[in-house]
Amino acid sequence: MRNWISAGLLVFFLILPWVRLDGHQALLLDIWNGRFSIFGIRFWSHDAPMLLFVLGGLSVLLAFVTSVWGRVWCGWACPQTVFVDSVFRRIERWIEGDAVTRRRLDASPFNLQKALKKTVKWFSYSLIALVLSHSFLAYFIGTDALGQMMSRSPAQNLGSFGAMALIAGAVLFDFGWFREQFCTLVCPYGRFQSVLMDERSLAIIYDTERGEPRRGTALLGKNSGDCISCEKCVHVCPTGIDIRKGLQMECVACTACADACDSVMKKIGKPPGLIRYSSRGGNYVRPAAYLAVLGILGVALVWTLTHREPVEITLIRSIGAPYQEVVKAGVEKEVVNYFKLDLLNQGFDPVRVEVKGELESHSNGVQIVASSLPLELAPGEFRRIDLFVRFPISKISEGRGIFLASTLLSSKNWKASLLKTQEVPLVGPLR
Repeated sequence: MRNWISAGLLVFFLILPWVRLDGHQALLLDIWNGRFSIFGIRFWSHDAPMLLFVLGGLSVLLAFVTSVWGRVWCGWACPQTVFVDSVFRRIERWIEGDAVTRRRLDASPFNLQKALKKTVKWFSYSLIALVLSHSFLAYFIGTDALGQMMSRSPAQNLGSFGAMALIAGAVLFDFGWFREQFCTLVCPYGRFQSVLMDERSLAIIYDTERGEPRRGTALLGKNSGDCISCEKCVHVCPTGIDIRKGLQMECVACTACADACDSVMKKIGKPPGLIRYSSRGGNYVRPAAYLAVLGILGVALVWTLTHREPVEITLIRSIGAPYQEVVKAGVEKEVVNYFKLDLLNQGFDPVRVEVKGELESHSNGVQIVASSLPLELAPGEFRRIDLFVRFPISKISEGRGIFLASTLLSSKNWKASLLKTQEVPLVGPLR
């Protein structure tokens, strides 16, 4: 089951950058340009609160999973475990053989066969590291930009090429040599498990009641337990611990010890499960608390998204004189109000914005003057423009305002849609 899940995760990692939702990359973390797309939810750098909801939700979800199923993330879904066990270690077995054969090869004197196997292994590692580093980079610069860079000389994209080379080197070092030392020496998650887990969390355990006393340790005249002290559970453990000593920080719940022990139990005619996933169960307070926090974060994210406008429009009165009077011979005196219009495109597509006055017509004499409108906003672009409202002074005595209907026109189909309606009070001299 773990092999099937690892294969699915590998395919998911390699394909996900190429999946598109509504014409955009499904998962994009473009830090340099400050734009983020997470399965149809699009953020910009100024949308940090929404991004915090997403990251906070993922952290709480990990805490919930750990409190219920233990370190299932480490053993089943962590990239460190998936890539090492399902890719690099498999290549190593194909080329150099099983663990015993590899130890003999390492201990043997240097010769042509040893050099050939080591060269083929590290060359294969290097190719895999390059594939993984390019796929990883696609999440941060986008597949379109990555395709263009790969078709050009590295000299034209030294920054991205250097980042790719650095990532490939780190992957090669980590997955090819450092491996489980990363879990025990670098990764902080193992230290968190003592806080997130308790005796009721699911974990890999050794059944002491059934296994003890082990063969060779039983007192004279007493029967020994099912454990025959073959030490296979220790030999196959990637972090080198003895699961029979209880749950330890280094355990990544990979179930390698359980598989090895079950194979031995089968050979000696004993039932499997001496080492197995087990839990006391019955405690739902901590998982319920995590779910409650996760629900709050989810509601906050949904509320923020539903109240978020695709184009943020802010109309404010300009600093200075609130109005100006315009006098023309033989024409009724007019008043001009000066506004600042802030426009921010929060989508990933260019949009065309136009502002119209609901009362604007030739008959009532109200005019909206903005030389910059209509205008097209690029994705993420912010523009501040000047907007003037010109109207006859008689409108003041009527106590009437003007409604500004902001119309958003999509650059794809140019279909007009009402974005925002705002009542703007007009000011002028009292009569």
